[in-house]
Amino acid sequence: MNSNSNLQRFWLVALRLLIGWHFLYEGLVKVLNPKWTSLGYLMDSQGWFASVFHSMASNAGTLSVINFLNEWGLVLIGLSLILGLLTRLGCIGGILLLLLYYLSHPPFIGSEELFMMPREGSYLWIDRNLIEIAALATLYVFPTSKTFGLDGLLGNLLKNKPTQSH
Repeated sequence: MNSNSNLQRFWLVALRLLIGWHFLYEGLVKVLNPKWTSLGYLMDSQGWFASVFHSMASNAGTLSVINFLNEWGLVLIGLSLILGLLTRLGCIGGILLLLLYYLSHPPFIGSEELFMMPREGSYLWIDRNLIEIAALATLYVFPTSKTFGLDGLLGNLLKNKPTQSH
């Protein structure tokens, strides 16, 4: 990380904060709305894995767990990226969650007409989920939290912690 210029570090941190805000806000909107559910999104799933997502939605217990994990996963990933705390774990969690979104609603030719829920734009294989996956992978490879985040602060505290001898 130290071989990057200040400008490079600035933009990597900015990218981390922007993606963190996106995740945190999406999570909070869901957490604070008692009527929110992933039912419609899962039932609208298309592509090779549609039957898996449809079966998840058809079981009330499974749906409840998915709602909880989606809401709080988004919040925790967002906080991880914003605070620079356990950011590599946050990046992996974000990649996995976005991969599920991508597989649920793959941007293939003609799929826009199949979706019940409105989608933004027209895509051919590449959509915002895939772009954000690439951005999180970049942040995983070029971690910024050791120079600007709680990971670095905690690392320094643990490194300078006096050891007790008996």
